Amino acid sequence: MNFIKTLKALHISIVFLLVLLGAAFSYAIQKDPIAIEKPHKKSPALTKEILKILDEKHFLTLRLNDSLSSKLLDNYIERLDPNKAFFLSSDIDEFNKYRTLLDDQLKKGDDSAGFVIYDRFKKRIEDRLQKVITLLQNPKTTFDFSKQETLNTDTANNDWLTSEDAGDSYWRKRIKSFLLSQKLSGDSLEKAQQQLEKRYLNQLSRVQKNSDDEIYEIYINSLTELYDPHTNYLAPRTAENFNINLSLSLEGIGAVLQTEDEFTKVVRVVTGGPAQKQGELKAADIITAVAQGDDGELVDVIGWRLDEVVQLIRGKKDSIVRLQVTPSSESPQQGTKYIRIKRDKVKLEDQAAQKAVFTVESEGESYKVGVINIPAFYIDFEAYRKRDPNFKSTTRDVLKLLIELEQEKVDGVVIDLRNNGGGSLQEATTLTDLFIDKGPVVQIGRGDDKNSTTESRFNAHYRGPLVVMINRLSASASEIFAGAIQDYKRGLIVGSQSFGKGTVQSLNPLKAAGDLKITESKFYRVSGDSTQHRGVIPDINFPELLDSEAIGESSYDTALAWSKTKAVPYSQYLPIENTVSALQSNHEKRITVDPDFVYLTEQKKLLDTYANKKIISLNESIRLKEKNDFEKALLSLENKRRTDKSLPTFETYEALNEDNERKNTQRAATAGTTVIDTNDDAMLREAGYILKDFSELLSDNSKKNKVARVKP
Repeated sequence: MNFIKTLKALHISIVFLLVLLGAAFSYAIQKDPIAIEKPHKKSPALTKEILKILDEKHFLTLRLNDSLSSKLLDNYIERLDPNKAFFLSSDIDEFNKYRTLLDDQLKKGDDSAGFVIYDRFKKRIEDRLQKVITLLQNPKTTFDFSKQETLNTDTANNDWLTSEDAGDSYWRKRIKSFLLSQKLSGDSLEKAQQQLEKRYLNQLSRVQKNSDDEIYEIYINSLTELYDPHTNYLAPRTAENFNINLSLSLEGIGAVLQTEDEFTKVVRVVTGGPAQKQGELKAADIITAVAQGDDGELVDVIGWRLDEVVQLIRGKKDSIVRLQVTPSSESPQQGTKYIRIKRDKVKLEDQAAQKAVFTVESEGESYKVGVINIPAFYIDFEAYRKRDPNFKSTTRDVLKLLIELEQEKVDGVVIDLRNNGGGSLQEATTLTDLFIDKGPVVQIGRGDDKNSTTESRFNAHYRGPLVVMINRLSASASEIFAGAIQDYKRGLIVGSQSFGKGTVQSLNPLKAAGDLKITESKFYRVSGDSTQHRGVIPDINFPELLDSEAIGESSYDTALAWSKTKAVPYSQYLPIENTVSALQSNHEKRITVDPDFVYLTEQKKLLDTYANKKIISLNESIRLKEKNDFEKALLSLENKRRTDKSLPTFETYEALNEDNERKNTQRAATAGTTVIDTNDDAMLREAGYILKDFSELLSDNSKKNKVARVKP
């Protein structure tokens, strides 16, 4: 059972920083003294138990001292008010008296300071939201969109509001920016104003209902987060939701979500799930509203708790949920989009590995490429425990596909791990078995050189040319496999830097209440390098649309750092270092003239230009021009790509959008029938060319014999 429990913990590669951000939207006005007459408290035993486990089991050894106390105060305030929208600078000055006291209080099991600060926050948010709601309900309220004004969205570097007047000005601009965005998206001002009023009424109601459990969870997780982002206290309600998300019977859309400020952000879309099949929801998208069925009213979820948003999205199989989304691929000037998804279970068969064969031609020669797409590292635990000889697993499926590809006489194999968020550690190890002979695959340890090593138990089945594709959403078990292939120099790694999730968590039930999810160890490659934070760096890099600062382990401020331990003895197969320079040169020659790669590179530049803007105009003419310029630029890029590929072009941006919607509809209608698109996947096609070059460069070397022995 402990083994299964550990595997379950490994399955949650990124999930669930459940933070109470119903509060995260607010600001305030008055300078009341901190109310301390009846502070709420949780059980002192609970706090002491959490501190004891952190001290004894966490990978890091952190001392709860004045320095950590100061960081805790700053982190707690930031979690409550990340946009500096509610607290006044005078509040922050007042809270500074706790800066070196929180450690001493917590050691005694005293959490009263956390509740005192929250009480002030609650008053500030109530005052501000009531004022904002009154403003929105006033029929005389008007907004001048012809005025030359701007809003600074770089809240992290803003100062705390110093007065009621400063707060009024900030919130007026904030409201104005939202109304202008909705107007440019086609909504009437009346509708947008009503939507905003409902949002703030819901937030006001929510903050007034927050329980002591919820407040305590915010406070204590402001401490656990200082250890690392995957260490969290789960209050009883949160623990229940956490366990539901581990269940195979979960019915929803198949997406991993997290909170970021007051927003719900998509971390990744689960391969084989309803959202992935529908095709429109992407990593880093922001979900702003949820509706039930085709006719249900959209419920604004900005500022909601993550578990509350999950409850809205979750539902019965075959029912419809509609999401209002701000796409990650759009500029701030663009509006929202609406995505319709039919709920379903994420079935094991939908995550099964699949194969395809395609041919690349160069200098008159053809090269037959076999590709195996592995969406996740899966295993049917129930059948495995019952010793069913036909239990389903990644390794068993890939072995069958390799045999079929060999029968089809492919010249080489590409293993596609793009968007593979991980899964079973056991499967990552046994899959490596198929490509290397007996030997170590991954180390697990605390960095004290007392690591446990998981090893390959059999000799390799496939010894031919090998390329492994990864991207920013390849995480955990994917990184273990790719890292082993790279260290053994068994094959070439291509794509973009992987996620960097190289830590192991365990779930510790607490005697007092709830559970503590804690990071106990790290994954280390056989070379001694950790996969944590840095991830796996490809031998040949491909362009990546995803922003690595927004997605990936390194996007967390408190992520554990990369580290190194002792290497273990292992073999190396191929002189890959002798091929990389030529492979890189050939790769660059191809992608500089490949219409799809040129489009991808230029699109990335365009998106970065808009995404990096910190000052947003509140003038309608300027914003409309920016919107039109952005759409024209995207249309121009797409038409250039299509012209270079001898495809028909689009006359308008609207026509381009309609074509994209048509493709999404077709994709949803044929979901589950085709996983690998060898015709319209530029990166897969390029991986095939690299495999061909790689094979030719190694033609004078033995592909089957080991060429070196590493002696650490």
